[in-house]
Amino acid sequence: MADQKASMQYTKLGRTGLKVSRLCLGTMNFGPLTTEADSFAIMDRALELGINFFDTADVYGWKKGEGITEQIVGRWLAQGGGRRDKVVLATKVYGDMGDWPNESRLSALHIRKACEASLRRLKTDYLDLYQMHHVHRETPWEEIWQAFDQLRREGKVIYVGSSNFAGLHIAQANEAAARRGFMGLVCEQSLYNLNARMIELEVIPACEAYGLGLIPWSPLASGLLGGILGKVEGGRRSEGWAKERVKKERAKLVPWEALCRKLKEQPAHVALAWLLHQKAVTAPIIGPRTMEQLEGAQRALKITLTPATVKTLDGIFPGPGGRAPEAYAW
Repeated sequence: MADQKASMQYTKLGRTGLKVSRLCLGTMNFGPLTTEADSFAIMDRALELGINFFDTADVYGWKKGEGITEQIVGRWLAQGGGRRDKVVLATKVYGDMGDWPNESRLSALHIRKACEASLRRLKTDYLDLYQMHHVHRETPWEEIWQAFDQLRREGKVIYVGSSNFAGLHIAQANEAAARRGFMGLVCEQSLYNLNARMIELEVIPACEAYGLGLIPWSPLASGLLGGILGKVEGGRRSEGWAKERVKKERAKLVPWEALCRKLKEQPAHVALAWLLHQKAVTAPIIGPRTMEQLEGAQRALKITLTPATVKTLDGIFPGPGGRAPEAYAW
């Protein structure tokens, strides 16, 4: 166990002094696709491997208002054994948690109630990281930061992050926080993978300018980068959506999977390794359904991509055309 933990890499979360593992354990599958017993085993194994960064959300489990995934994580934490102290625990607020008008979004009222409910489900008295799941354009930043500041003063929230924000939103949020003397956002959780690189244009430059860590979700593009071509053509994936995606992206997938074969590495591991090679990335979120997937993800930490390989990947999966503002202003 000591050797396995020693092989994990750690980095600071954005401009904070908080150290997190280079892989973040995503829990979205816990409940809907992974049983509670298997979820417990995966979280135990994650700790053994040195993963200390766990991400969840109040809406995960997908039964309105129940927070099923948070409940599973909470029951795991309640077993003790130092679990809570070893984990940097992150959850999110925004989604519909009821049918009444103030049971969603980012009003100060909902932020407070949602936080209290997440704390109960997670069986803890504080959150290391509380993230806004989406931006809410109808709530002023003054109100949002007042709510988070109150939670911080009460010791219920330590850091605040965002998810699915545009670069403009990150700038607006942190400028408003600065006016209050509040630390503001410390990280952004965005869709980012080889086949979805739009955030390179605006979001990543904003994160770098304001000192936010970047936590990519869907690093395998919902399985597209996990060797799907071979799986569909080999008959191991028969879902209609998989076949449609292969048909649409075949021109990229053929050279992608050929490159992975040349590297003698599994596509899923190369896709994760590419993210880990991006300077702005703190920790990609891995969302294992099985123990095998969790174990396999560790391989990405040991893969070194040469500049020539990265250039080849850029040719297969071109980004949005540069970085803001240099991409279109001079």
